[in-house]
This record gives sequence, C-alpha cells and structure tokens, in this order.
Amino acid sequence: MDYTASLDRAYEDLPTLSEKQDRLDVPDPEAQKDGAFTRLTNLKAIADALSRDAEHVHRFIQRDFGTNGSFDGDRSRYNGSFAAHDFQEVIDRYVEEYVLCSECGLPDTKLTTEDRTKMLRCEACGAFRPVQKATSKTQTQSSTPDLKEGETYRVKITGMGRKGDGVAEKGKYRIFVPGTSEGDELEVYIDNISGTLAFARPVTN
Repeated sequence: MDYTASLDRAYEDLPTLSEKQDRLDVPDPEAQKDGAFTRLTNLKAIADALSRDAEHVHRFIQRDFGTNGSFDGDRSRYNGSFAAHDFQEVIDRYVEEYVLCSECGLPDTKLTTEDRTKMLRCEACGAFRPVQKATSKTQTQSSTPDLKEGETYRVKITGMGRKGDGVAEKGKYRIFVPGTSEGDELEVYIDNISGTLAFARPVTN
C-alpha cells in the first residue's frame, strides 16, 4: 500500500469533525486588587467556557505567576499585584497547552490520564498528545520521543480502525498497522509519518 493510499485510509478512520465553532468564547479576566493580593473574580466562568476544572486552571495560574494563592470554587486569589492582561496572558498559555488540539487547532478536546500520564485527546480529529505540569508546549513536545521513518519499534495494538487496520499508540503518535488484531504485541517498521499519524508494517523474522 503506497503512502497516499495509507494516508487516505487513516483519515477515513478518524472521527467526523465536530460542528462546534473553532473559536472559544472565553470571558475576559476580571482582576480585583485586595491589598497585597489580587483576586480573579470570574475564574469559574472562564473554566466553564474552556470545559476545564476551575481548580486545575487556578493551579496553572499560580505556578505561572510563581506565587501562593487560594481557590474557593468560584474565584481565586494570588499573592501580589496583577492586572487583567497578566491573567489573560496566562490563560492564553493554558489554552495552548491544555485545550487546543495541536493538529487541527480546535478546542474539542478532553483531558484524560493514561498510565499516570495526562493526555489531551481531540474529539474532532482524533489526535492526542501528552501534557505536563508547569511545562510549556515546546518543552512538552521535546520530552516526547519522536518516531522516525525507517526505524523499528515494539508496540501493542489497542484498537481497530474502520478499515480493519490495527491501531497502536506511542507517545503522541497513532500508528496504523495492517494485518494485526487488538491485543497483539509486535515489532513494527515505520514506513511513513504525517503529523501524529504513522503508517507501519509488522516486522517478520
């Protein structure tokens, strides 16, 4: 099977794109000074717009500011003086790391924990990648081993595509392996890679 045919087949196996808008409607941060502290009074509204847990957003902001803070369910407070634009910059970084799909750019994603690793999975295009605490997107991606064309890897088939190809996952990659079944563990040779999609064949001894 040539590369173009493999790519077409893999895309057929991916979920249908969501009809959600590709832009988030996130409220502007509302910062309120309180002596030596600054409150983010609409934290929950922001988290709800992102479909994320408010405390998770709070912890990210706290780490990014490098300060102590507190969270009460609807709003949060941080030691220090911060303006609304400071919060906006941090929330933009949060969206980039924990909300937007790095492949299709849509926000139709979910955070899951797999083998003690937090993963961002896109319900629109099927792409996935690991995310890490207090880590920029660039650092996260560089910490994930890249697959290389022409190399051999051991994988486990964890699912099946609609066309009958076995599907394995390794780091941020989804690997399509024809002629395999769910549960198979085997060595595969990587023929081609396109984004986070890889096309492989079983290695025969």
